[in-house]
Amino acid sequence: MSSATTVTRPPATGAATAKARRRLSPARVALYVFVTLTALAWLFPVVWALLNSFRDYNYVSAHGYVSFGGFTLQNYVHAWQQGDFTRHFLNSLIITVPAVLLTLFLASCVAFVVARYSFRFNLVLLGLFTAANLLPQQALLIPLFRAYRSIPLPLWMSDSGQLLDSYWGLILVNVAFQTGFCAFVLSNYMKALPHEMYEAARVDGAGVGTQFFRITLPLCRPALAALATLQVTWIYNEFFWATVLMQSGSKFPITSSLNNLRGQFFTDYNLLSAGSILVAIPVLVVFFLLQKQFVAGLTLGSTKG
Repeated sequence: MSSATTVTRPPATGAATAKARRRLSPARVALYVFVTLTALAWLFPVVWALLNSFRDYNYVSAHGYVSFGGFTLQNYVHAWQQGDFTRHFLNSLIITVPAVLLTLFLASCVAFVVARYSFRFNLVLLGLFTAANLLPQQALLIPLFRAYRSIPLPLWMSDSGQLLDSYWGLILVNVAFQTGFCAFVLSNYMKALPHEMYEAARVDGAGVGTQFFRITLPLCRPALAALATLQVTWIYNEFFWATVLMQSGSKFPITSSLNNLRGQFFTDYNLLSAGSILVAIPVLVVFFLLQKQFVAGLTLGSTKG
């Protein structure tokens, strides 16, 4: 007959007790309170706009914004129709997709040269592309506007006959200002790739094109996905250059078309809130679709193991 054995848990060590005390320390509690308040302050405008987008303007005018009631879906219907969102969403698609793809491709080419080849003007080349992010865009407003007005384009590319008031103009200006940042990020990413892999590829007869398209770009997929998410957000939400370089209202991207929801004598902020929510939906969809790759691209290299 076997005797029953009693298993006793060892007493808590001093390290475990100190760890438990650290978890409940005032500094940690203050940190949690600060993070929670910051998150609430960050989310409050979005939640407030979302709530008021479902409320009727007449009800709010009579009872005030602090009241509760007057819920309706007509704000979204009126915002879509009054803002002509179908046309302007298509305009944003025409501008954003080519600009993002061209930016990532050019930035990848620059980053590959900077990261894989050593020459005298290596850092100068990277600094030249990054300099566009250091100069305030407003400083280039007048010379760029005059240049766009003077550069002709064939009518099949622009019905205005010039770079001004054309989709190509917005695509080019976004590519020019965003390529430097993407090249800087991708160059640091590519420098972390093992050199032995490229040496083995050269031994096997792989040329520069093969090393770039079949080795480097597939390995940079997380970084490219993270940058694609950021670039879609920045270019899609770009408002300044679209307002300056576009002359025809029918060519405005979706962010600039929000001006159509503002009246001459008063503004229906419930209608404007509904339009803002509609404008934000595509960016949220892109972020959630690329969320896994976006987080992987941001955190890669943060730990070593």
